[in-house]
Amino acid sequence: MLLAIPALLTPAQVADLRAVVEAGEWRDGRMTAGVQSALAKNNLQLANGSAAALTAGGTILEALAANALFQSAALPRRIVPPLFNRYDSSSQHHFGEHVDNALRPLPGGGRIRTDLSATVFLSGAGDYDGGELVIEDSYGSHSVKLEAGDMILYPSTSLHRVEPVTRGSRLASFFWIESMVREDSQRTLLLDMDAAIRTLASEVGDGHRAVVSLTGTYHNLLRRWADA
Repeated sequence: MLLAIPALLTPAQVADLRAVVEAGEWRDGRMTAGVQSALAKNNLQLANGSAAALTAGGTILEALAANALFQSAALPRRIVPPLFNRYDSSSQHHFGEHVDNALRPLPGGGRIRTDLSATVFLSGAGDYDGGELVIEDSYGSHSVKLEAGDMILYPSTSLHRVEPVTRGSRLASFFWIESMVREDSQRTLLLDMDAAIRTLASEVGDGHRAVVSLTGTYHNLLRRWADA
């Protein structure tokens, strides 16, 4: 599943987040990379656990909790606190091809299985050249460059890269999600069914027998597949 979620953040939220993170402490982005990823990674990252990262990350987590499309698509069980990166043209920042680590540590201990990866764009598409997130899947190569406040959600198993930024700066938040439903194909079916139920309900009403029946089927599938 490769899914764009438009307007996760409002323009006002984007402006506030940018002010917070741009004033924060930026470090070498390789500090969160695995052994192989570190060889391909060349960017800056907001210091983990800093006041700026926690404040901005809290805003994104609140937006995720309130976004119906994200909740339906990801069926989140746990989310790694959002991180923030910056790619500057002056330093020819980029991130070569890599696959995200299968497990990520959580603050305070424990680990999370990375089922889904997410990027929330904080720079407008016209603010910089290059910097596309390129995701490879069985259908080919997908180049993603969204507007500020939009999010892209994709399987963490995907081979992906960030192209070099050749003008301006690219600011974004990135994080990983452990889903209640491990298999991407099952999450996709549940998302499609949820969307169909919502459309049908808008046409015939929530209490219609067909809506009730399909909703029951959705929850029976979720019950079968979920690891809650």
